[in-house]
This record gives sequence, C-alpha cells and structure tokens, in this order.
Amino acid sequence: MPQHTPPRPICGHCDGFPTVTITTGTRTPDGQRKTTTANCPACRGTGHTTTPARAHTRIGA
Repeated sequence: MPQHTPPRPICGHCDGFPTVTITTGTRTPDGQRKTTTANCPACRGTGHTTTPARAHTRIGA
C-alpha cells in the first residue's frame, strides 16, 4: 500500500508563485525584452513553507 506524504503549506509571502520574471525596460539587439528573474526570499523559490525546527528546551538550572 503506498504511503502518502501530507501536503506542505503554501508560502504566505508569495502565495505559491515563488519565481517571477521582471522586465527591465531595455531590449536585446535582436529586439526581445531583457528580463531578470526574482525568487521569493521567504521560501527561497520553492513555493512552500517548511515547518520550523523544534526548539531545544533546557530542563533544569
């Protein structure tokens, strides 16, 4: 029987659209628009958030 992994939560900063292409306003010599790609800094371009690592708590003094 296959095991299913639970879906990872979608990034709240980019709403699942982690990479965008932005036009710089200039054109290349062959007439195409020059673009640059930007990734979401919160999810690093994955579109999903990761669960935070468990914090280690200190017990005792």
